[in-house]
Amino acid sequence: MTLPERIQSLLKRAFAALHPCLYGPMGGGESSDLEALFSDLEKDVALLMPGSDAHAVIMSFRARIPEVRRLLETDISAAYEGDPAATCRMEVVMAYPGLYAVTVHRLAHELYKLKVPIIPRIMSEYAHSKTGIDIHPGATIGEHFFIDHGTGVVIGETTVIGRNVKLYQGVTLGALSFPKDETTGMLMKGHKRHPNVEDNVVIYAGATILGGGHDSEIGGNVWLMDSIPPFSRVYNQTPFPRIKTKV
Repeated sequence: MTLPERIQSLLKRAFAALHPCLYGPMGGGESSDLEALFSDLEKDVALLMPGSDAHAVIMSFRARIPEVRRLLETDISAAYEGDPAATCRMEVVMAYPGLYAVTVHRLAHELYKLKVPIIPRIMSEYAHSKTGIDIHPGATIGEHFFIDHGTGVVIGETTVIGRNVKLYQGVTLGALSFPKDETTGMLMKGHKRHPNVEDNVVIYAGATILGGGHDSEIGGNVWLMDSIPPFSRVYNQTPFPRIKTKV
């Protein structure tokens, strides 16, 4: 079994633990086996991080699982409360691509913070392939987060998202520029290059955000390159289409 295949299997077991209704009688999936999950993950970490204490890394990851579960409960609430089409919380868990992508992200982010290489990116790209939602595992996302519809959402590595944030489809939280080393001309890594989105923000479909602000709404198809004041509403002017009759 290849590493990507093993990661997919690990994710299924993690979902069984974090969202039991997916794998219960209605879900029809496999049962949770967290002990096997941590054991298998430790083996891969040992291979990818030679010389490190893989067991200590996995124990640190394991210790974060209750907090991941708590955050996901707030994300489920955000989706159920924020979407009038949601009929129940189970529907959110079983059918919402945004919740799937965020679940994978919250797990991948913990491994990213532990400096585990490759595995977090494989996890995020697997979620990307299933949902159309691309969240880099380095992005920091607060509680009560909801991605509605989700297709085409992109969240970059150094993005920081606060509490109670809602994104619609096609939103890009991207980089304004890519600094280069003056000597080599190579792109410099490890620099802050993506926006901060503060608390209580709604960003509508198609918006491209390269700045931030809190308690705000960003309208559809807005291209925003600067930070905005708190309690702002940002929108494009209404277009003035010209209509000609054929006679």
